[in-house]
Amino acid sequence: MSEEFETGDWYSDETATFGDRLAAAREASGLKQKELAQRVGVKASTLRNWEEDLSEPRANRLSMLGGILGVSLGWLLTGEGEGVSAPDEGTSSADVGGLLADLRVVRAQMVQSNEKLALIEKRLRALVAS
Repeated sequence: MSEEFETGDWYSDETATFGDRLAAAREASGLKQKELAQRVGVKASTLRNWEEDLSEPRANRLSMLGGILGVSLGWLLTGEGEGVSAPDEGTSSADVGGLLADLRVVRAQMVQSNEKLALIEKRLRALVAS
């Protein structure tokens, strides 16, 4: 096993790019590019450009990606923090994988609900102010 695996730096900034980490997190969550793109609200070609490091998402999309994929923004950007396990590090238990997938779905729903709540609050404030 290489030193990268042993030190846990499999997706570190020196080893992988933002696009590499995004693709790895998407694959670990069992989502296809098109599925993730739809959940984030972008075209599949936009997501593909992110994974190929041809462009980068804005902050609000980064936040959504982290929530949907169950990884920290710091890990997506730098490889440090809560992210996906390097190959052969994690358990292969179907129960754990299913629970993690359910957790990611709930996180994504919470992010979307929070955004909707902010829009409703903004509209309510505008009504009260007029």
